[in-house]
Amino acid sequence: MMAPQESITRTSLRTPRAAAAAGIVFSLLFGLALVLLVLSAPSDTATGGVWLTEASHRTTTALALRLVPFGGIAFLWFIGAVRDRIGPREDQFFATVFLGSGLLFVAMLFVGAAVDGGLIASAAARSAVPGPDTLDISRQITHLVLHVYALRMAAVFTFSTATITLRTKVIPRWIGVLGFAVGVVLLVSEGLTPWVELLFPAWILLLSIDIMRTGLRSPRGAGDTAIDAPG
Repeated sequence: MMAPQESITRTSLRTPRAAAAAGIVFSLLFGLALVLLVLSAPSDTATGGVWLTEASHRTTTALALRLVPFGGIAFLWFIGAVRDRIGPREDQFFATVFLGSGLLFVAMLFVGAAVDGGLIASAAARSAVPGPDTLDISRQITHLVLHVYALRMAAVFTFSTATITLRTKVIPRWIGVLGFAVGVVLLVSEGLTPWVELLFPAWILLLSIDIMRTGLRSPRGAGDTAIDAPG
């Protein structure tokens, strides 16, 4: 019967396109959210009253925070689709690091966005800026979660993704090497310009475009072996 084989073939053809589409959506949404947050909600707590009280700044920040959940959903889909694309060639050690760092990254994004969203909701409900102590500790929590811990998880995710995709020959070598460089920058970039964080969605976008371009082709020297071996 050809039905099972046809089903497997159709799934293998769809998955790379799904991975690429999800990665592109995440890259665009997350990149836009980062740009809006940097422009409208500076990390300096001394200017906190401006972005909470001025309607334009508050609207821009709220828009950025609303993009985060959709970006996180796309990122989770990207993780699942890439793992399905790699299939039985996936190494268990790197797969654990890949999945764990990706899930932690999304969780930290949601926590940081929730804290900032809580500040905006509080300011809107009371028509006043929260007290300096509340504002300071909330902004410090947001900074640590988004710009320290989440950034480190993004670096680990980049390292593991580059390693897995290079070993399974899913991507060109230069994209994997570039991923290692991006991971190093993200790992040591604390205190630098916040614009450096855009390197992560930019690399995911590059990876997704390459998967979209070569998605219908099996990895070099790996696809046929992985399919025929169980039979």
